[in-house]
Amino acid sequence: MFVEFKHTLRRYTGQILGWGIGLALLGVLLISVYDSLADQMELYQEMIQSMPENMMAFFGGQDVMATPEGFVAMEFFSYMPLILGIFAVQAGSGLLARDEEEGTLDLIMAHPISRTGLFLGRLLAFLLALAAILVLAWLGIVVPMNWSTMSLSLIEVARPFVSLYAVLIFFGSLGLLLSLVLPSRRWASLTTGLVLVAGFFIDGFAELNENLESIARLTPLNYYQHLEAFEGLKAEWLVGLFAVSLLFTGLAWWRYSRRDIRVAGEGGWKLTSLNPFSSSS
Repeated sequence: MFVEFKHTLRRYTGQILGWGIGLALLGVLLISVYDSLADQMELYQEMIQSMPENMMAFFGGQDVMATPEGFVAMEFFSYMPLILGIFAVQAGSGLLARDEEEGTLDLIMAHPISRTGLFLGRLLAFLLALAAILVLAWLGIVVPMNWSTMSLSLIEVARPFVSLYAVLIFFGSLGLLLSLVLPSRRWASLTTGLVLVAGFFIDGFAELNENLESIARLTPLNYYQHLEAFEGLKAEWLVGLFAVSLLFTGLAWWRYSRRDIRVAGEGGWKLTSLNPFSSSS
C-alpha cells in the first residue's frame, strides 16, 4: 500500500504544483487588489451599492463586500468549489478507472498487492494531494497579509479552507464511486460535474427565490461554509459532508473489491452495470 501511495502521490506532483501555485498567485493578487481598494474605500462601496441587488444577493448581499472577510469570501471562496471541483471530480473519477481504461490496471494487480491496498494507497494520495493544494492556496493569502492592511488571522483564513476540503472530498468520492458503477470514467466525471454545477447555481438562486430553499438543502454546496467560516465552523455540517464521503468511499471499495477488471477500454451499458453491487462478468 505504501509503495502505491508514493507512486500515486508522485503522479500528482504536477497537479499539486500547478493548481497550488496558481491559486496562491490568485491569493496574492487578491490581497494587492484589496489594498488598492482600501485607499478608495468610499468609492468602492459606492460601486458595490450601484450593482444590481439580485446579482449581489447571489453571493451573499451588498454589505458583505464592505468587510475583509466578505471581500475574500466573495472574490475567492465563493467560486472555489467550481474551480477546484474540476480537479476533485477528475482525480476521483480517474483514481482507478483511468488505468483500467488504459489497460494498465490489470498489470498493476498482477503484482503482489491486494485490491484493498491499492485502493487505500491511491485514496490517501488523492486526499493528501488535495490538502497540499489547499495549503499552498492558504499560503498565497496569509503570506502577503503581512504587508497588507487586511486584518485577518491565520485561523480565520484557514476555516473556509477546511469547509472547502470537505466539499471537494465529497465530490471526489462521488466521482470515484460512479466510476466503478457507470460504464466509463467519462460518464462518471460528467455526472459528478453536473451535480456540482447544478448545486452551485441552485444554492445561489435560492438566495433570490425562497421556493428553491427546500431543493437547495439537498445539495452538498448548501453546507459549504465560506463567509460564515470566518467566525466559526458548524461542526455538524462538516461531519455530515465527511460522513457521506466516507459512505461513498466505502461503497466504492466494496464495488471495486468484487468486480472484474476490464483489460482495456470503456465498459458497456449492461444490466449488471446498473446494479452497483453486482459482479461483472
